[in-house]
Amino acid sequence: MLSARFCWRRASRSLQSTVRHNGTTPILLGALNAAISRYDTSSEALKTIAIKDNIVTKDLPTTAASGILAGYTSPFDATVVKLLRHNGYSIISKTNLDEFGMGSHTKHSAAGPTLNPYSRGGVRLSPGGSSGGSAVEVAAGQSWAALGTDTGGSVRLPAAYTGTVGFKPSYGLLSRWGVIQYANSLDTVGILAKTVRDVRNIFSDLNKYDEQDPTSLPPSIRNRISTNPHHRSSTLRVGIPTEYNITELHPLVRSAYTRTLQHLQSAGHKIAPISLPTTKEALSTYYVLAPAEASSNLAKYDGVRYGQRTRDPDSLPKENLPLYAKTRGEGFGEEVRRRILLGAYTLSSESMDNYFIQAQKVRRLVQRDFDSVFALRNPLLDDHVDRYARDGQGVDVIVTPTAPTLPVTVEEVKQQSSIESYMNDVFTVPASLAGLPAISVPIRLVDEEAADLEETDVRSVGVQILGQFGDDENVLNVARLIEEQQGR
Repeated sequence: MLSARFCWRRASRSLQSTVRHNGTTPILLGALNAAISRYDTSSEALKTIAIKDNIVTKDLPTTAASGILAGYTSPFDATVVKLLRHNGYSIISKTNLDEFGMGSHTKHSAAGPTLNPYSRGGVRLSPGGSSGGSAVEVAAGQSWAALGTDTGGSVRLPAAYTGTVGFKPSYGLLSRWGVIQYANSLDTVGILAKTVRDVRNIFSDLNKYDEQDPTSLPPSIRNRISTNPHHRSSTLRVGIPTEYNITELHPLVRSAYTRTLQHLQSAGHKIAPISLPTTKEALSTYYVLAPAEASSNLAKYDGVRYGQRTRDPDSLPKENLPLYAKTRGEGFGEEVRRRILLGAYTLSSESMDNYFIQAQKVRRLVQRDFDSVFALRNPLLDDHVDRYARDGQGVDVIVTPTAPTLPVTVEEVKQQSSIESYMNDVFTVPASLAGLPAISVPIRLVDEEAADLEETDVRSVGVQILGQFGDDENVLNVARLIEEQQGR
């Protein structure tokens, strides 16, 4: 296991990259390192929290791991940070991420990649992304818990790769005020911790209406969620989507997933096959919608009002390029530039009908698929598409693998194409498109399954629990049930 200070550096490189430009930060960092040497910062009593570096804090720089925001410090705290401070949590670090949250391995960062504390064959594993820094901070014991953001799986995938618990609440329950935007209709603040109980405690403190956030669910909807009629018995109906049984599923992932279902069945719960037919189009839909929103959101980063600006002349009149072209070209990393271009193309007048509008229609179909299989009605809808619920066949939760494979090594990541990296999100994206609550819980591999793995490997597999919109408490309850089945 890495030492506390080493993990601090690895998980918080985005903070490290800005200390040279902020005179107060070296003092703060020294005090924190001294505290780390004296205390177990993962202790619940200290309630130490690490914050992903795309959530603004007024006392620490916020760069979103991008050169375009180098040296930027927000004049205010994000609402979730305010709530943490109000409830007695200690903010001890900002953590690395893929630039603006765009990536699955926390390698697309101006501060450099984050490394998983686990390794295989002497090579470090990918921590997942984009909240890899937050996951590593928790996995390495350098903080009790951490906040991340989840746009298409960016909390759940790192949780699965680092053996931690990662929770994405229903869209709109946690405030996004002060979260640097990637894709407004998908971005959700998420929570990472060692146990479901710790995640639930933090969620309870953050689950508040925020009038500053236009996407925050108002009290009327929150009341509808709390009074949503349901007749749930002590016996759960657990949905198993047939579309998630893909040939690419790693044997160890399949084994741990099957064993989890068997334990649920042995405890008296019913396992029910379900169909989510539009799931097959969910990933491609996400990679049309998210870059389109990113292209719009990132248009404001020009180096004029704030952020980094090129030292060379910034206008290129001979090439008919605007004033800030060079600043944006230098400030954004390769993956961000790729997604901006992709988004700009899908929003162009020639392509909008064929790509963006079609993707929005598919997104609605994904939502309808989920509504049709849950026993609980969607509190956002007046009408419930209850294909199964009419005859009592609706399910209470859906259980799937979090990721189709084990975490790859950082050397293998270098050999992957962009498309191969995007495939990591295949099981997490559908819940994001529908705005549903979803949590990844680590399932320890038994001795027979882990026989060929080294002691330094992660030795667990993430299993994901999804619920109907607003049914976050039930999702957490089932996650805790699965956790207890492992004796935790």
